[in-house]
Amino acid sequence: MSTATAATASSKSLTKKEFKKFQELLEEKRQAVLERARQMLAVENMSLDTNDLPDEMDLASSEYLQSFEFRLRGREKSLLSKLDLAIKKIGDGTFGICEICEEPIGKKRLEARPETTLCIKCKEDQEREERTMG
Repeated sequence: MSTATAATASSKSLTKKEFKKFQELLEEKRQAVLERARQMLAVENMSLDTNDLPDEMDLASSEYLQSFEFRLRGREKSLLSKLDLAIKKIGDGTFGICEICEEPIGKKRLEARPETTLCIKCKEDQEREERTMG
């Protein structure tokens, strides 16, 4: 299916009002991610000062927490990229189209995860393949 055909299929499954609703939802989620990042940076200094930690257990605990926070930030960065991509797709008319099968993604799935790029069937296939491979 070509991009033009995908845009036409998307147009049939989502109304202009729904596109607008999803765009607002995506932009709200994007702002929430950015705000959480700002708060994290404002509240915490990410450097460890070993002189402030009295023993090895405190140091290990602090390093574990720091590692956990870095992983969270990585996930937030990934989510931000997905949100930006979804907003871009709304602009170019390909929002709501599965990247694998090029069929419309169900409205309920889009409401639950508006940043998704796969329909539920393709996502389930992907997860099954990941379990098999890894």
